[in-house]
Amino acid sequence: MTDEAPEGYVRVRLDLSYDGTDFSGWAKQRGRDTVRTVQGELESALQVVMRMQDPVELTVAGRTDAGVHARGQVAHVDLPEPVWAEHREKLLRRLAGRLPHDIRVWSVAEAPPGFNARFSAIWRRYAYRVVDHPGGVDPLLRGHVLWHDWPLDVDAMNEAAQKLLGEHDFAAYCKKRDGATTIRTLQHLSWERGPDGIITATVRADAFCHNMVRSLVGALLFVGDGHRPPDWPAKVLAAGVRDSAVHVVRPHGLTLEQVGYPADDQLAARNREARNRRSLPLAHPAPGAGCC
Repeated sequence: MTDEAPEGYVRVRLDLSYDGTDFSGWAKQRGRDTVRTVQGELESALQVVMRMQDPVELTVAGRTDAGVHARGQVAHVDLPEPVWAEHREKLLRRLAGRLPHDIRVWSVAEAPPGFNARFSAIWRRYAYRVVDHPGGVDPLLRGHVLWHDWPLDVDAMNEAAQKLLGEHDFAAYCKKRDGATTIRTLQHLSWERGPDGIITATVRADAFCHNMVRSLVGALLFVGDGHRPPDWPAKVLAAGVRDSAVHVVRPHGLTLEQVGYPADDQLAARNREARNRRSLPLAHPAPGAGCC
């Protein structure tokens, strides 16, 4: 994976949306060609509409799990210059005619130098939607909103959320993967109840580890319905290990809303930074020790 297209190729950025209900996530699964994925459908459509003999390979900003939706997903693909020149003007319309109705591509454009859909991103923003109405979820929204069968205190959830912001090791809220760091910077986490009764969590971080958003939401719902006090999610975070009380909520309430990128002249620096394995400073004082 490089920050520049190979010689003779053009790097193309795609902005897209999908309903994740019937997909086994974004990523193709080796040896399981019958499993339906967003990546598989999109790569197949690109190959067909551009009449390419060789398969194309997409790089995505954030791999979403099975059942998770996206409104503002970003990917890139490197195309031979003659292929891009031939198809660039009609590619969007041809994809609309070829793709299934639960995937839409909204923009295809030549990417600036140094752009990498994954490593250039400086933040990803997700939304998780919940209702606590005793009657359940509007049937027209059931594929995108979770029903929580307890009244929720949004103020308590916001109080708890503020204690989780910043750079931390989120091992307590992530499914561990060998060789992968769980250190992330949580930039924003807040809840708001809309006039329609839908309670939306807005979650933004530089990156997310596996199950992080759904685990955070599960912990905060436990606070909102009164089963745990507002300081409990932060105590779980500090403990650094998975807590059996932290429930990973169902995927259908989660949507990738937007991916943020720096200015074009900062892409190369961002790519280098994103590839560095992170660690927390060693000089954290022990509880009760040192300062103040």
